[in-house]
Amino acid sequence: MRVEQVKNPLVEAKIVRAPSRAPQWVIPTIKAALVVTDILIAALSFGTAFYARESGPIFNQTRPDIFGWSARFAPYGALMLFVILIRLLALRYYDLYRLRGEFSFFDDGIRVFKSTAIGSLLIVAAAFLYRGGFHYRAFSYARSVFVLDFLIALGSFYSVRLLVRGAQTFFRLRGVNLIPTLVVGRGPEAAFCIKEMRERPSLGYRVIGAVDSGALSAGVPETYEGVPVVSDLAGLPEAIRESAANEVIIADSHVDGDALFDVMMRCGRRRGVEFRIAPSLFNCLPSKTEVDQIGALPMIRLFREPLSDFARGTKRISDIIIASLTLALLSPFWLLIALLIKFDSKGPVFYAQERVGMDGRIFVVYKFRTMRVDSDSEIHREYQRKFIAGHAEANVGDAKKPAYKLRDDPRITRIGRILRRLSLDEVPQLFNVLRGDMSVVGPRPPIPYEVEAYELRHRKRLDMKPGLTGLWQVSGRNRLPFEEMVKLDLFYIENWSLLFDLKIILRTVLVMLRGDGY
Repeated sequence: MRVEQVKNPLVEAKIVRAPSRAPQWVIPTIKAALVVTDILIAALSFGTAFYARESGPIFNQTRPDIFGWSARFAPYGALMLFVILIRLLALRYYDLYRLRGEFSFFDDGIRVFKSTAIGSLLIVAAAFLYRGGFHYRAFSYARSVFVLDFLIALGSFYSVRLLVRGAQTFFRLRGVNLIPTLVVGRGPEAAFCIKEMRERPSLGYRVIGAVDSGALSAGVPETYEGVPVVSDLAGLPEAIRESAANEVIIADSHVDGDALFDVMMRCGRRRGVEFRIAPSLFNCLPSKTEVDQIGALPMIRLFREPLSDFARGTKRISDIIIASLTLALLSPFWLLIALLIKFDSKGPVFYAQERVGMDGRIFVVYKFRTMRVDSDSEIHREYQRKFIAGHAEANVGDAKKPAYKLRDDPRITRIGRILRRLSLDEVPQLFNVLRGDMSVVGPRPPIPYEVEAYELRHRKRLDMKPGLTGLWQVSGRNRLPFEEMVKLDLFYIENWSLLFDLKIILRTVLVMLRGDGY
């Protein structure tokens, strides 16, 4: 199937071309400077590790105005070229020279750790296999030098990445270093994609236009979510050329696959344009899959249980450790919070409420009281029915800044609003984690009357223990409708790992510090 070029676009694509905010030589220059810096770090880290271990000089003056390696450092100096090359190749392998698109300080830290660790192992292998050629074949290298080199290089490489990423964030908030992007589709996924990139320029994208996945007609509006509709799928190659877009995000599951493939072949490789697909999470295969073969037929087997017995045990141990440490860390603040609650309104300090846990089991959750005593729950009950059903009135914000939360709830006290904003009202739930009713990370624990309004597919959220925090809480929280919350919960359940939990916990700390909890 070959697409035909659109005859009458609504908006000329060249109009939306984003002006360059920086000369083209800037990014290559920064990358070159980063490579030079990494070379210096690799050499200095190795030399510093030797000096710290041996307390001996690195250089010696062999002739007037000529310096060379000292006798003690010479066996290590024979490895210097290997050290530098291995460090650079490891950093390049883990994509640590990429300056475009989204980045994460945590992910950068993981990649720096992996590249430094792998690099150090290869350096050790080179040292004990090569041994400086025939010159130092009988020399015994000090292992502590390689350990110190790893630690110094790890801290130095990550410090440089922090500095570069901090500078990137600074400039991106001012409209620099953003990738001009076209979004294909005009459905909920496309709308959410456009809003997210507009509200978070630190992701590194600037949506300059929307592309209709169907044929343009008189009824198609000229703009969608504030960006011009520049073309349909048939005219996408011309729209890319005229708008100078560097990336195309497919955010419509109904796009014709054959037509899309034809468009990609016509403009993807030739113009260096990257295509990304942002499908609904329900359409993604979980990461916990296995490929089996029955006779000559390959089969993909999905895990029946979201977590294996070993994974459940690992998650439980991590929950106990994290909950115990957090309780010990926050215990000094409990008395202050209790006094503030008592002074603000009459009633107990703690609030107990029934929630639905894994497999539909009812348990009692504990929180700091944030509402007035004897408050009527009918207001929240009625709102949750609308929220779960997806009614438009559940959005108490507007189209640009949706908010799915009872913000003007008259039942909440003054101190309660502060506690909810900082998510401190949920700290007592750490006891629920220690008891085994909850986990540190997991789906939000629903109230029984909320579960009564669930459809069958929504109940898959109950396949895992509910959590103090979760993917939904750090991915938009009250800006997301109920269906998106369910998708995020199911994605977390299907893709659980300890590293995933750690990422969510660290992002939760940032959310609490920013006061985005309510």
